[in-house]
Formats: sequence, structure tokens, C-alpha cells
Amino acid sequence: MSDETISVSEETRAAPMDWGKGAPTAILQRVHKEGAKVPLFLGQTLVNSMRDVGYNDTTSAVCEHVDNALQWGAKHVHIYFNQRKDRDKTAVDVMVLDDGQGMSPNTLQVATAFGGSMVFENRKGIGRFGVGMKAAALSMSPVLEIYSWQEARAFYQMTLDVFEISQDKRNLIELPEPTFSDSLPTEVTRILTTPLVYPKNPNENQRLFADSIGDLYDNLGQHGTIVFMPDCDRLTYKTAKALVDNAVKDIARVYRRYIERGVKIFINNRPVEAFDPTFWRPSERYTKILAELEIEERRSRLVQAWERIEIPVQEDSTKTAPVSVRLYRLPIEEWKGAIAKRVLTNELQVYSSSIVSFMRADREVFAGTPTQLIGKWSNNNYWLRIQIDFPAELDEAMGVAMNKQGVRPKKYVYDAISAHIEKEVSATRQSIAQAAPERLKKSASGQLTEGERRANAADGLQPKSLPVPAPQTTEEKQALAENLRTLAMMVKRPGETEDAAFSRIEQSTYVTHFVHDEFWPFYNVEYRFGKVILTINSAHPFYEKLYKPLVELGSRPTAEAEAEDDDGDAVPCNSELVVMLQLVLLSLARAQSQLTSGAEDERGEAFKTLQKEWSEAMRVQMLTT
Repeated sequence: MSDETISVSEETRAAPMDWGKGAPTAILQRVHKEGAKVPLFLGQTLVNSMRDVGYNDTTSAVCEHVDNALQWGAKHVHIYFNQRKDRDKTAVDVMVLDDGQGMSPNTLQVATAFGGSMVFENRKGIGRFGVGMKAAALSMSPVLEIYSWQEARAFYQMTLDVFEISQDKRNLIELPEPTFSDSLPTEVTRILTTPLVYPKNPNENQRLFADSIGDLYDNLGQHGTIVFMPDCDRLTYKTAKALVDNAVKDIARVYRRYIERGVKIFINNRPVEAFDPTFWRPSERYTKILAELEIEERRSRLVQAWERIEIPVQEDSTKTAPVSVRLYRLPIEEWKGAIAKRVLTNELQVYSSSIVSFMRADREVFAGTPTQLIGKWSNNNYWLRIQIDFPAELDEAMGVAMNKQGVRPKKYVYDAISAHIEKEVSATRQSIAQAAPERLKKSASGQLTEGERRANAADGLQPKSLPVPAPQTTEEKQALAENLRTLAMMVKRPGETEDAAFSRIEQSTYVTHFVHDEFWPFYNVEYRFGKVILTINSAHPFYEKLYKPLVELGSRPTAEAEAEDDDGDAVPCNSELVVMLQLVLLSLARAQSQLTSGAEDERGEAFKTLQKEWSEAMRVQMLTT
């Protein structure tokens, strides 16, 4: 080796490390310069790094503590977001209390260590790795305090403080033994015995864990655990209200099966009611809302259940584990027209992303809209639900991360599930798409649309008149009436009586009809018995992306029209736009009827070709924008 090479090596070894602010420089400098033994994990940097594990939000981090409570047999779990003033600044503490079996001093010490777990790689329950409690807590606060007991008033405490650990100069950081006390610190007891800032009106909206210190220790019982995270500096929201409202919504869904089985979960002294996004299992939370609205259909419809789909634990593996899948269809016919969109969006959460729910060990680990299972996105997808149950043996195949932040199924998993459910999902989407126009037509049963009424009124002002039947004899009049009655049967709306349909057709020159056919153009025109019949195809993107949204928006009551849309923006009432769109289509239909009436077949064929080509051009453009 040359002298030049040796010189470069020595210079490189002597070069300073480019450490950032807050780095544990003492331990790093000693290891770097003195050549000390280097542990596999540098606790000073590891603990700081664990603050950035990457939980989706505060609620998902809190769920790690709920998971632990349920893993160890808790029947009651209390979650607190304690907002308070600290030196003229708003501070929030997060705390989780459970009545699980508690931990002995030795177990508590092990549980505080990263990787310390009593159920490592045990796939029978929720936990597996022994990291979640610490990572979740530190993702919210720089300090974690744990209190656990297996006898009344025998509290053992462990603390992880990021600042203290980062300043530790030892190569090997060892956890101290738990400290013992027969009481809890004041900041903890205050949260458990005092009404919180939110919800307001505590006498009505909060059920305190204990009304006094004396009652507190009796209520804590013989065993349990408290995880306390003071002065949280990394929360999704700054206020207790936002934190509580978000946690209630998600935890009601994530732990719905546990709640249905009798586990009580409280958030800021209020019980959480289970919420089933499939709307299949009876739930007080939404059935009460539907009952108050006098909606008879109060649950979804089970389309089909696949109780056992075998999935390889790894691609090409002969070892498999079963997945169960259930497909549901929400009652769009009964709900969409009778329930205000605000209620559907907020209270019932129909317009949420919880279309496909993945359940692991009776705990939801993901809810979303994977197109691999539901197909290309459409607003109609809101009205179907898929629930997938899988065992922990498929964690790797399903892509379950250490912090249970969702799933990322391998392609072969999606392919295996889709092979079973694709046909029924497609048929369900089709039936929902058909239900939308039928609901709109049913709401106008026996009545003319505003566009039809205005077109009729303007017909006498048109420069050219349409040819109309002029029966002279009684027989001719009877024949025309029979023809109109037959026509009325063909264009009768759902829920409309035959007489109502006949009356509507008889009094109007213009008739708007709906079909749902993948192979039809977006519109069709016929002129029969003096009637301009405009048929709109609800299977075409024109209907889904333009006509239906405008009709629904324009048909809102005035008060609702001033409400907010899904993005929080003010929505004006666009009923006049709907009428103008109807008149555009009806005027097109009138002109086409006038030009083809009594003409040669070639002209009629030319218009059919135009309808077909225009429809296809529009389909391509609308589906690629």
C-alpha cells in the first residue's frame, strides 16, 4: 500500500462527522475517535428516530395502546385528550387507561424496551413485535410514562424521556427498574376526576371515571395499565375537539367487533358506539338515525359471501390460509332520495372512503377504495361495501406493517380474491347504476319535468310545427288512445301507475325516458303518435358525469343547496342549469323528429349514425379527462 493511500485513509478517519442539531455527540464522538465497541443499536439515536415511525394520524397511534389493552383482556378502555393552558399556550396530554391484567415489575421493564414483547411472533392476537406502544407514544410526545398494577394501589412506573436518553453518554443504555408508589401523580388523577375542556356541558356529555380521589382508587380496581403522554408536540390537530371527533369516528369503526361483544371504549368520558361501514350488523349509532327519519330499510343487503378463499402465505407457496369476503349493497333506492346528503355524508358516512374493509384478528387494519377489487372508480361505488377477514398467517401476503398502518396486498393476493368476486362486484355496480336513474324518475312519478313543461309551452312559438295525428272517426280516436296507452306502458316510471303514466303522456308532446344499456348511444330520439320521445342512457358517461350530478344538485331543497359539498365549498342551487340542459336535449330531439318525420329511411339512418359516433367520441373524451 502506498504512502499516499495511507495518508488519505488517516485523513478520512480524522474527518469530523456532519451531525445535525440535537445529535448525541458525546457518544458518537467517543465511538468514532476511540474505536470503542459499537452496540447493534445506539439507544440515543434510536429513540429519537422512533419518533418518526410514521403513523397516519394521532388516532392511529392511540390505537396501538388500545390494541395492547385488548390483547391483555381489557373490558374497559378510557382515552383522554386533555387540553389545558400552559404558560399562555395550549397544551394537550394524551392518556389511555385500561382494566387489563396489568404487568408485574419485570414484565413492565421488558415491555418498555424496544422489541420487548410477551407475544413476539405470536399470531393469535393483535400484537406481534413489541414496538408499537413505545413508537406510538413517542410519535406524539417526547415523554412516555407507564403505570401498571396487579394489586390495588400498587403502581409500578416506567418512563422513557427522549431528551434524557439522547444525553446519556453510556455505550449501553440499560432501563432502570420500575419505581413503586401507592398513588398516581396529580396530573394523572386530575384527568381522571375532572371534566375535560371537550365535550362541553360536562354534566350532560361526560361520564367521569371517578368523582373524587377516594372513588378513583376504588374504581381503578385490582389490575390495569395507564399510558400517559404529557405535553404532546406531534399531534394531527391542535385542539381536543378535533382530536376527539376524529378518534370517535375511526375507533368506532376499527374496534366495532370488540364493542359489539361488550368491550366499553370511552373517549373524553363519552362511550363510543360501534359503527359498521358495511351497514350489515345492527348498530345503535346509525339505526337510531334511520328510525328518526322513518326509513324502513335500515341495513345493507348481503349480495354474496365467500367464506373460504385459500391464499398462499407467500407467492407460489403450497401453504395457504383462508380469507373470507362478503359483498354488500347499500339500499340506494330507499336512502338516497329520502335522506339529506348532509346526513348521508356526516352522520351515516356513506360518502366516505370505507368501501373495502380489511379485518385482522377482529380489528380493522385498513379501509379504503382499492380499484383492484372494486374496479374503476365511480360515485356509484359509494353504495357497495366489501369486507375481507384474514388471519395473521397472511400478514406478509397482505403487507401488514409493524405499526399496522394499512395493508399492501401482493398482486397475487388481489388476483386470487378478484377471481372469486369480480363478477358479482360488477353486477352490483351495474344494479346500483340502474337504481340511480330509477330513483330520479320515481321522484317525478306522474309529473312532467320542468324542461318538458317549458318545451310544451314554447311549441306554439316554433317556426315549424311538428306533424300531429288528427283522428276523425271514433275508431281512429280509440286506436290513437290505445297506441298512447301502449307507449305509456313502455315509458312508465318506477312506482308510477298505468293511469298516471297515460295521463302524463297524453298531455305532453315531449317525453323523457331512461334506459341503462352499455351498447346504446348516450341519447336516442323517436317520434311516435305525435310525441317526441327522448331516451337518455344512464350507462353512458354523459349521464354519470354530467346529467345525474346536475339533476341531483338542482333538485336539492333551498336550505340544503346552501349547505357545503364534500369538499367544504358552498354549493349554489343549479336547478335552472338542469332545465337548460333538458331543453338542449329536447330541442335536439324536436329538430331530429322534424327532419326525419315522413323522410326517407336514409335520413333516419344518418341520424342514428350521428348518435352512435357522437356517443362514442364523447365516451372516449369523458373517460380520459
